[in-house]
Parts: sequence; structure tokens; C-alpha cells
Amino acid sequence: MPDDGRVATIERRTFETDIRIFMDIDGSGNYNINTGIPFFNHLLELFSKQARFDIEIRAEGDIEVDFHHLVEDVGIVLGEALKKALGNKGGIRRYSSIYIPMDETLVRICVDISGRGYLYYNVEMKNPTIVHFNAELVEDFIRGFAISAGITIHVDLIRGKNAHHIAEAIFKAFGVALREATEVIFPDKDVPSTKGVL
Repeated sequence: MPDDGRVATIERRTFETDIRIFMDIDGSGNYNINTGIPFFNHLLELFSKQARFDIEIRAEGDIEVDFHHLVEDVGIVLGEALKKALGNKGGIRRYSSIYIPMDETLVRICVDISGRGYLYYNVEMKNPTIVHFNAELVEDFIRGFAISAGITIHVDLIRGKNAHHIAEAIFKAFGVALREATEVIFPDKDVPSTKGVL
């Protein structure tokens, strides 16, 4: 474990979901994820691997009703874990802009670990259903993450037709962008803002 110990464990229980997440920002991309939604597990595994965050997720919810509650709440809790693990955000790069291709698909994600949660999401899919997973839930996940983590996130689909490719490219780009933005690059650990706080 690194000296700064950028780790967090967050639990959230509601009438709709029961979630526990462990995150180590300075990990190796190891993951142990079970949400009860196979394709969502896969997307989160892609995120963990590309971010190089070690992540453990145990999530249960009323998925027999709809996947929305669980997907959104996992985004909220994962964002809370990142915010806690980052602490005062001293020394981090803060910004990142990433393009990720996947076959015919090209996705751009830009992030600012600003302390201000905001999502701009410009993604249209003609056929968003992947097995039993509606890829439109990706927006709900990232919005929950953005607000709870206090991160400004812009997601743009530059081109793409296949919903599977689009969803995977988004999660990969999101992981790479956060890996870059959370990297500690200032040896004096100054907060990268003229305000002195983020």
C-alpha cells in the first residue's frame, strides 16, 4: 500500500439497494465485482482494469423490478469512494481528456476533479439493449458518480453504432481518464487550484 493510503470503503443501504465498495486508487487494476447484473459487472471490470484501481463491489438490489436503482446507486457509492480516497486531492493532475476507439466506435471523455459534480452526456444509441441490460443506464451511472465524487465529466460519442462497443468504450475511457486525473504529479502535494482547495 502506498504511503498516502489512497483507499476507501463505503457502504450504502436503502430500501432498494445494499452496496459495499472498497477502492484503492494506487492499485493494479485488480477487481472482485458482483452486482447480480452480468454485463454491468463486465463494464465495471473494464473500468477497474483501465483505471488501475483495485475495486471490490458487493451490490444487491431490486433488479427484478428494474436495473436502474442498482446501477445508479453503484455509481453514487463508487463516486463517494473515490472522493474519500482522494482526500484533499493534494498533488493530483486534476484534468484529463481521453479518446478511446473500439472498432467503429470512438468515445471522448474529459474530466476535471473540481469539487463540482456535473455531467454533460452526448451519446445516442439507436438500439441500446445489450442482452437484458439497457445501455442508456450508463448515463445514470456516470451522473451518480459525477455528483457524489464532485467531478465534472463530459462524455461524447464521436461515432459509433454498436451499443456494446459504445458502452465498453465509455467505461474504458472513463477508467483511463480517472487514472490520469488522479495521478500525483506535484511532489509538494499542492492542491492544483488557485483557490487552494478542490
